[in-house]
Amino acid sequence: MRFIYLLLVLSALLGCQRVKGHTSDNRGVKSNKTVVIPLGGNTWISSKNNEGGKITNEGISDWSDKNISFTTYVRIDKKGKIKLWGNLRVPKGQSNIQISLLNRVRRINASNHTFQDKYLGEWDINDTGYVAITFKALSKTSNIFADIRSIKLSGSVVDDHTYFVKNNKGHFFYWGRRGPSVHLDYIIPDNKKIEWFVDEIRVPKGSDVLGSYFMADGFKFGYFGMQVNSPTRRHILFSVWSPYKTNNPTKIPDSLRIKLIRKGKNVHAGKFGDEGSGGQSYLKYPWKAGKTYKFLLKAKPDKQENATTFTAWFYAPEKSKWLLIASFKRPDTDQYLTGLYSFLENFIPKQGDKTRRGYFKNAWIRTIDGNWIQLTKAKFTGDNTARKHYRMDYKGGTKNNEYYLQNCGFFNNYTPLGSVLRIKTSDTQPKIRLSYLP
Repeated sequence: MRFIYLLLVLSALLGCQRVKGHTSDNRGVKSNKTVVIPLGGNTWISSKNNEGGKITNEGISDWSDKNISFTTYVRIDKKGKIKLWGNLRVPKGQSNIQISLLNRVRRINASNHTFQDKYLGEWDINDTGYVAITFKALSKTSNIFADIRSIKLSGSVVDDHTYFVKNNKGHFFYWGRRGPSVHLDYIIPDNKKIEWFVDEIRVPKGSDVLGSYFMADGFKFGYFGMQVNSPTRRHILFSVWSPYKTNNPTKIPDSLRIKLIRKGKNVHAGKFGDEGSGGQSYLKYPWKAGKTYKFLLKAKPDKQENATTFTAWFYAPEKSKWLLIASFKRPDTDQYLTGLYSFLENFIPKQGDKTRRGYFKNAWIRTIDGNWIQLTKAKFTGDNTARKHYRMDYKGGTKNNEYYLQNCGFFNNYTPLGSVLRIKTSDTQPKIRLSYLP
C-alpha cells in the first residue's frame, strides 16, 4: 500500500510540472489580466481609398495590396512586458506578415484557413501612453494576406487601465473612430440675461485637418463655427435644434419647426437630422489656417409668440466686414443665450487618427443692459468617448492668454476632464457696431 501511495504522489507531482511548463497558448506568460482589442474600432489603414484592403466593424478584410499597412492603437498605463496574439485567418495559401511595436519587429507565417489565435510575439514596454501595433504584408501565395478580427494582449502591463474602444451597444465603433470631442464650457456670472455672444478662432497651420469642426459659439439650442468638409471645400456652419426631439426632421410638427427668418448672400439654408433635428445654414468660405475669425451670435426672445430668434454673423478678415449667415426662429422658446461653450470635433471616422488643435480667444458676452463681460474661466469637458476612457487623446488648456482645444491622433499627455481653465482679464472690449450689422 505504501508503494502504491508513493507512485500516486509522484504521478501527481509530474502532472503539476507538465501543466506549469505548458506553453502552446500562454508561452510562459504570467499575466494579471488579458484583454481583447477589436480591430473594427481601433485600427486605421494607410491607404486613402478602399482598394487593396479595408477596415470594417469586423476588422481587417480583403487585404491584397502589399503596400497597405494597418495600425491599431491601445493605451497602456504600466511598464513591463506584453505578449500579443492575433485572431486571424489566411483564406487560401500561406502569408508572411510583419508586426511592429515600438520600433521592434516580429514576423509570422500563417496558413490557417479558419480564425484562430496566432501568437505574434513579446515586447518590453518601457513607458506609458499610446502604443501603435502595425501590421505590414511581406509575402503571400494566394490573393489575400489575412483577415484579422482582434488582438489579444497579456502580460504585466495589462490591467483595468488598458484603454481602447469597445463596441458598446453595438454602435460605438463609429464614435470611437471619430475620436473624442472636447469642449470649453464657459463659466458665466449668475443671473445675467445674455443677448450677444462673440468669440474668435485661430487654427494653426497644419491643424486644419479634413473632418474638423472648430465651433466657436455654442449655446443651449445650437452651434456656430467653421468646418473642413473636403480638400477643396470649407463651411461656416450655423444650426439651431428644434424643441421636438427626433433624429428625423420630417417628423417634426409644423408648430415646432425651426423657421428661417433671413439668410446672407450665398448662404445655403435647410434642415438637418441624425444628431437631433432642426434648421441648418452654411456658407462656403475658404477660411485659412493661421488667420483669426470672429463669430457673433444674438438672441431675441418674443414672449407673445413664445419664440426666440437666433441670428449669427461671421467676420471675414479677407473682406474686412461682417457677413450675415442666418436668422432662425425657434418656437416654444422664450430665453436669452444660455449654456455657452466652444468645441472641437472630428466628424469623419477615418480621420480619427490625425491630431488637430484650435485656439479660442476674446470670448465676451453682452447683457440686455448693454454691459460687456469677458469669459475668463471655462471648464474642460469631453463627450461620451472621452468620459468612458475609450479614447484619451484629448487636451485643453491656455497659452498666450488664449484657450486651446486638441483632440485625436493618439498623443499621450491628456488634460483631466473637469479641469477649470483661466485666462487674464482684458481691458479691451469688443468694438462692434451692432446697429450696423447686415
